[in-house]
Amino acid sequence: MMSKQQRGLGKGLSALLGGDTDLNQIRQPVEYVNKEVAGSGQQSKADILRIPMDKIEPNPYQPRMTFDSEALEELADSIRTLGLIQPITVRSKSDGHYQIISGERRFRACRAAGMDMIPAYVREADDQGMLEMAIVENIQREDLDPIEVAMSYQRLIEECSLTQEQMAVRVGRKRASVTNYLRLLKLPAKLQHDVKVGLLSVGHAKVLLGVEDLKLQEYLCDLVIKDGMSVRQLEEKIRKMTEPATKSAEKHQELPEEYVKVLELVGRYFENNISLKRTSKGKGSMTIHFNSDDEVKRFLSALEDSKF
Repeated sequence: MMSKQQRGLGKGLSALLGGDTDLNQIRQPVEYVNKEVAGSGQQSKADILRIPMDKIEPNPYQPRMTFDSEALEELADSIRTLGLIQPITVRSKSDGHYQIISGERRFRACRAAGMDMIPAYVREADDQGMLEMAIVENIQREDLDPIEVAMSYQRLIEECSLTQEQMAVRVGRKRASVTNYLRLLKLPAKLQHDVKVGLLSVGHAKVLLGVEDLKLQEYLCDLVIKDGMSVRQLEEKIRKMTEPATKSAEKHQELPEEYVKVLELVGRYFENNISLKRTSKGKGSMTIHFNSDDEVKRFLSALEDSKF
C-alpha cells in the first residue's frame, strides 16, 4: 500500500516533461504499511515484516567497515522519496532483538531518513531446506509484484546457495525467465519503484535495461508513464535516438576517435541533429540543431549531473 504523502520529482524533471500530467501525484513512497509488525503473531519466515529500528543491531562481522557519507545521504534521499524498495535481511535473537545479515548500508540510510520501522526478511536458525521451501512457497503466491519475485529469487541464490539453473528447477520456471526477473534488480531505484507499484510494466523495464545511460533510462521511464507509450513505441523511440548516432559515427569515421565520441554523446540528447567540421590542423566548428526547449534542458541536466 502506498503512502498518501506526496513527494517531489528530481529537480527540473517536471519542467522537462511539461504537459498536464503531474507524476508527483502518482509516484509515492513504498512503505510496506500492509505488512505485519515483527512479533505480532504467527508469521511466514519467507514474507516481509516491519521491525522497529531500535530492535535491530549491526552485524559484528560486517566486512564493510566504512560507508561513504555522501553516497549514504544520496540513498537516504532516495528512500525518503521512493521508500525502501529492497528490504534488509536479519536473524532473530533470543532477547527479542534482530541482527543484520545483509543490508547494513540500507539500514543506516533508513535511519538517516528518519524511519522508525524498516521492512525486513527475518531468518531464523532453521534447517536450510525448510527455509528454501518457505521461499519457494512464497514465490508461488499470485499477489507478489515483479520486484518481490526478483528479490525472492535473489534470496534463494544468496541464502540457500542455489545457482540460477537449480533455482529455475525449484520454482518451475525457465532459466531465461529467472534471469529476466533478476535483471530487474539492476534498474535504478526509481524504475524499480515504478515496476513495483505498476506504473511501469516488466516489458518496458526489459527494454530500458538495454539503455546504458541511467539519466536517459529515467527520462524514458517518465515518458512512458506520462504519454502511455507501449513497449513497441518505446523500442521505436530508442531506435530513433541510437541508430542515427551509428550512422553519424560511420559518416565521420575519418575524424579522430574523440570527435566521434563527442558526436555520439551529445547527439543522443538532440535526436542526433549534430554536425562537426574539422580541419587537418584541428580547427573547426560544431553545430547542434534542437527541436524544443526540453532537449536543451535535458542536455543541461546531464551536464550538471556530470553524466558524461
